Amino acid sequence: MTPGSEDVLFFAVSSATLLAIVAMAGATALTRLAGLVLIRHVALGPRVRRFMSAIPPAVLMAVITPTALATGPAETAATVVTGLAATRLPLLGAVAIGVFSVAMLRAAGL
Repeated sequence: MTPGSEDVLFFAVSSATLLAIVAMAGATALTRLAGLVLIRHVALGPRVRRFMSAIPPAVLMAVITPTALATGPAETAATVVTGLAATRLPLLGAVAIGVFSVAMLRAAGL
């Protein structure tokens, strides 16, 4: 490309990188689908069901805790609110409350 040319490369990816990305996406999709198919053939007791129902809030907290520790007071307060909401609500509801609370706290100037 020559200087002043109208063609600008926004994102260039080598074929090896693209192949790696596609392979990783395929592996991720296959492991998720295999888990859904295989779990149908396994009898789960009440203890295991309780354990598995605790996984989504635990993952949510693992994702948002670094934000609470590395940003301002609005994000920290919203993390606490989200954590409390995750103990009582489905994951989507807890995330929605967290997003709403951080937006309101930022708008309030925190």
